[in-house]
Amino acid sequence: MLHYTLCKTTKIWILTMPNDPVRQQYATDKNLKIRQAIHEKYTHPRIDFPEWVLQAIEWRGDERVLDVGCASGTYYTPLKAHWATIEYHGVDFSPGMLAAHPAEKNLSLADAQFLPYADNTFDVVMANHMLYHVPDIDEAIVEFRRVLKPNGVLIAATNSLQSMPELQVLMRRAVLLLAQAGSSQIQPPQPASDRFALENGTRQLARHFYAVMRHDLPSKLIFPEIEPIMNYLESTRPLREPQLPEDVHWDDVMMIMRQQITHLVNHLGELVVNKLNGVLIATDSGDFIKQFVAIRQNLQG
Repeated sequence: MLHYTLCKTTKIWILTMPNDPVRQQYATDKNLKIRQAIHEKYTHPRIDFPEWVLQAIEWRGDERVLDVGCASGTYYTPLKAHWATIEYHGVDFSPGMLAAHPAEKNLSLADAQFLPYADNTFDVVMANHMLYHVPDIDEAIVEFRRVLKPNGVLIAATNSLQSMPELQVLMRRAVLLLAQAGSSQIQPPQPASDRFALENGTRQLARHFYAVMRHDLPSKLIFPEIEPIMNYLESTRPLREPQLPEDVHWDDVMMIMRQQITHLVNHLGELVVNKLNGVLIATDSGDFIKQFVAIRQNLQG
């Protein structure tokens, strides 16, 4: 059953569901911080991903920016470090996340599908690593486009469908070993980002914006030890455990994952996990498409 919760800070209603795995995952920033720290420490080559994402568009420095799914402010600090005069607004559905955000103003508890802002308000909307959690992705994109100015830009970072395949193979094998049903009937837990990845996210944005550009960033996680990998997997439990077959239990899956990963690290000296992350830039007439649109308009008289 769906519920609507009144958000007193913004006087709007937020769509909620009992026992929602996404809300459990992001009730606080604990699990997110675990994954971020692991990515920062074990990714090769070492790249500051938020910095890389922000460099995907041209900034004037006076933009009004909406950070949807802002969490505890991953993009706020680098944004303000480079462009201190930007007017930043952050939105998240988690009070726990907003409580950890460093911004002192312009933070709202709200649903991405029902943004509490007027039409044509923002120069830039950021929706980084969050659209795949939204129940109705198209509805959220419509909202982003509504609050963007006519030449505004949407920044949407996400993962590839092909990211971290090594962990997916190991997870599938662990589930198959534990499940009683035949292998053709078993679906191991899928990454949440598969709903809005670099590949299908491009098509989803193209339904709403005139132009979409994709930037890819391939890299690797190199683990010389076991515990960081297990910590990473455990941090995804609220999202992955509900996807397990009824006769398969999370702790048993983690036991087999530990056995597999231990064998690989002992044999190879390390476990290499390939990543493919990136960012999608969408706009009707701004940023990378601005000059083309101007030329087209001139030709049309």
